[in-house]
Amino acid sequence: MSNVNAVPLLLGLDSSTTACKALVFTPAGQVVAAGKAAHPLLKPRPGWHEQPAESWWQAACAALRQAVAGIAPARLAGMAISVQRETFVITDEAGEPRMNGLVWMDERAAEMLGEIDRAYGGERSHAESGKPLSANLTAAKLFWIRAHHPELVEGARVMDVHAFLVSRLCGQAVTSWGCADPTGLFDMRRGAWNEALIRAAGFNPALFPPAVPVGAPLGRITPQAAEQTGLPAGLPVIAGVGDGQAAGLGVNAVSTGDVYLNLGTAVVSGTISESYRTGKAFRTSYAAIHGSYVLETVLLGGTYTIAWFLENFAPPGAREAEMEQQAAQVPPGCAGLVLLPYWNTAMNPYWDPSASGAVIGWKGIHGAAHFYRAILEGIAFEQRLHTLGVEAALGQAVERYIAVGGGSRSPLWLQILADITGKPLARAAVDEASALGAAILAGQGVGVFPTAQAGAAAMTRIEPEMVWPDAERGAWYRQLYEEVYVGLYPALKTALGRLARFV
Repeated sequence: MSNVNAVPLLLGLDSSTTACKALVFTPAGQVVAAGKAAHPLLKPRPGWHEQPAESWWQAACAALRQAVAGIAPARLAGMAISVQRETFVITDEAGEPRMNGLVWMDERAAEMLGEIDRAYGGERSHAESGKPLSANLTAAKLFWIRAHHPELVEGARVMDVHAFLVSRLCGQAVTSWGCADPTGLFDMRRGAWNEALIRAAGFNPALFPPAVPVGAPLGRITPQAAEQTGLPAGLPVIAGVGDGQAAGLGVNAVSTGDVYLNLGTAVVSGTISESYRTGKAFRTSYAAIHGSYVLETVLLGGTYTIAWFLENFAPPGAREAEMEQQAAQVPPGCAGLVLLPYWNTAMNPYWDPSASGAVIGWKGIHGAAHFYRAILEGIAFEQRLHTLGVEAALGQAVERYIAVGGGSRSPLWLQILADITGKPLARAAVDEASALGAAILAGQGVGVFPTAQAGAAAMTRIEPEMVWPDAERGAWYRQLYEEVYVGLYPALKTALGRLARFV
């Protein structure tokens, strides 16, 4: 690794919800060095989620130093960043934080959504931003800040994680279209901040960071940042994208037929659309491929719900592998037990902050294994609902899922997903698909690849074994979906809304 004249290396920095990961790749996709550092997630009140913005930078520095220690830094050709989306921090005009960053899963603005929706113009803001209003959007939280902490608004800069990290790396706060659009304050049709929405929230549009297209050059590593990170001064930094879009590029889901499926804390899926379109069944974001869009669906209770079950309801000492083994012995449909997986409210297609989880059909025959399998099936039923909505908008069927994330290591869950959705599943060969997607953008931005698609073709790998749906189980699940699951939330909506007021 000491030969400076060897093949150039590409760096992907992924600043996610719980940690920052720095991975160095060859242009063939081989990982040659890596670093990782955690940052805290604070929960000062129920439904509130915060992080000190300085922890994003500290974790990035630690992860970068670890990664760069394993290579000759002069071999680095460029870097790009993928980040947790909707998360942001309010700073003063010098870029110093005035409060903790508010994380995407923060729900403090939920009770104000009606008022916020009226202020933002409802369907008009959805058409321009690509996002139905939800409490997780920066757009909603800024309105909450103005209402509860007006002293923070005057002279305030609003920085997403990308802009904050770039300000430290390059000396100026710049974000990308693909990191600005998740805020809900970016006009996706014009490629510019939506000044009317920003003013409606009570903030000054002039203090928002400049936004450039994904994959565009945006700066170079300063000498000060080089000292803190170990990166070489002058290294080009290329405009990155949100972690979801980056993961899609990192598994080569670059055509409409492929859907990336991240089975993580949340379950996120997305497919490419060549044209801009909006709908309640999904949210629209810029793709990592310039000129394209991603129609993305989100279920906020993914492996989060599984971890919750293991912590609170699994038999003493039982681990995930044991519960998987037991759940595999439970027949499809869990002997009449059906689960609605809204452990963290409902986004598409209902956009209901008062929605909550439900389990129906309990009988004395049911035990922990039935409950565990019902979680896996409930999430798969929800994924079927999401995918059908996207297919209706596209006017065509998608062909397969490409799975990443912790849940992709569960053979049982992948088979249930295949059976319920009727789609085959492939598995990505790399765990850190978002960091890989960022590295691909770096390669495109510095000219290693002519396009992001060419970079994805060169750097990504898919496991050869596919998980195929079983026709007999699929027919059984389809009947259960159509006769029970698809009508479950509409039947419970009013009661769940009333119940939320008692919490």
